[in-house]
Amino acid sequence: MSDREINFGKTILAGRSHRDLTDDEVLARARELLEGWLNGELRMERPKLYDHYALLLAALVRRVEDLEVRVTALERGATALGENGEEPLSRS
Repeated sequence: MSDREINFGKTILAGRSHRDLTDDEVLARARELLEGWLNGELRMERPKLYDHYALLLAALVRRVEDLEVRVTALERGATALGENGEEPLSRS
């Protein structure tokens, strides 16, 4: 383990704007950093929510919103099925 403390947000950004990162990149890198920290392999600066974890939280919120939309669509599809499990005749 290095004695150097890692800045969570800056490490994820790697010199880029938050707009240039996909949620998948943020989530993958955040997971790596958090697992490394939990395993004692990395040291991180004591965070302040607004400047360290905002990237992760924003990506998670967007992911949850996306999943909610998908679940709603699936639920609508399930209720559109006939009582015997067949699709309604109105669809072609």
